[in-house]
Amino acid sequence: MVSKKIRTEVREKKHLKIRKRFSGTPERPRLSVFRSNKHMYAQVIDDEAGRTIVAASTLEKELKSSLQYTDNVEAASKLGTLIAERAKEKGIEKVVFDRGGFIYQGKVKALAEAAREAGLVF
Repeated sequence: MVSKKIRTEVREKKHLKIRKRFSGTPERPRLSVFRSNKHMYAQVIDDEAGRTIVAASTLEKELKSSLQYTDNVEAASKLGTLIAERAKEKGIEKVVFDRGGFIYQGKVKALAEAAREAGLVF
């Protein structure tokens, strides 16, 4: 009998495949996205140094107070704009986009497009 795989296990396996192809460098760090059922998180990571340069999430007071819901496309686009602004403050223009094994549609796509509009190149 064929067993159905758990969705999180499938996503984690996809993420590992994606991570084999690229990593963040000091010149071009990695923009990593994670979404849960209630919130979204974004980080700009330098994998060579092993540190997070910039981070933002829908849990933060300044973002959470301006949103009615923290788990929709509107929240994702505001998060994308916020992470791009913070990255530009640190002098980061180019990043590598890591969708974290999630399908590039809906919230992940909205975050990516908002970050591009705010000035990040990927």
